Amino acid sequence: MTDDLPVPVDRLVHVASAVFALVFALVLTSLITQLATSVALQVGVVAADTNAFALLETAVSFAGFLPGVVGYLVITDQRTLVSVSRPSVREIGLVAGAAVLLYALQIGLLFGLREFGLRTGQNPATVAAGDPVAYYAAMILVSILLVGPAEELLLRGVVQGGLRRSFHAAPAILIAAVMFGALHGSVEGTIVEQVAYMGVTVVLGAILGVLYERTENVLVPGLAHGLYNAIIFAGLLWSAL
Repeated sequence: MTDDLPVPVDRLVHVASAVFALVFALVLTSLITQLATSVALQVGVVAADTNAFALLETAVSFAGFLPGVVGYLVITDQRTLVSVSRPSVREIGLVAGAAVLLYALQIGLLFGLREFGLRTGQNPATVAAGDPVAYYAAMILVSILLVGPAEELLLRGVVQGGLRRSFHAAPAILIAAVMFGALHGSVEGTIVEQVAYMGVTVVLGAILGVLYERTENVLVPGLAHGLYNAIIFAGLLWSAL
């Protein structure tokens, strides 16, 4: 906590800083993704509206979070903000357990929403542009190696970690989870379906936030998130076989 600022002002500064970190990373990764995919199309590495293009776009967009996070930490002189270490055997167990919990919780939330006649929007990443088997198999790896770790590095490591400087655990986790949900608002569907999707994402994000709070190792929620996504794509792969 900043000692020379009143608590309300201190908290407002840290919320604004968290929003800036998210926006900064999103803008930078968007520019990197546009440049990389444009070059790839021009030189003929991939063709538009193909699985290869979708995979490249996804991989680059999440890999692009890294320079965004590093840039933010350098600009704000907070190089030690993110807590990361090699997972222990216990933490590896937590990763597996959390991934299964997230998947089961998602199923339960979707079932609950349908009981009230509600559905969630569809994430475009779950739709293959070509051979679904090859696409879903590739997305399993992309999820574990890039998507989960990158999102958690930003949302839990930087955003939640920054908020914890002046907030207690619960509000820091909740604010980061809401920002995590907002990040997933661009899904296909009606406004109600988009909001429902974000609501489910907020709940899952809160679980990941608790995991980071308890372990103080961003790789734990990062790998749990990636494995959770991989379970979803594994199910889609099984259906496509």
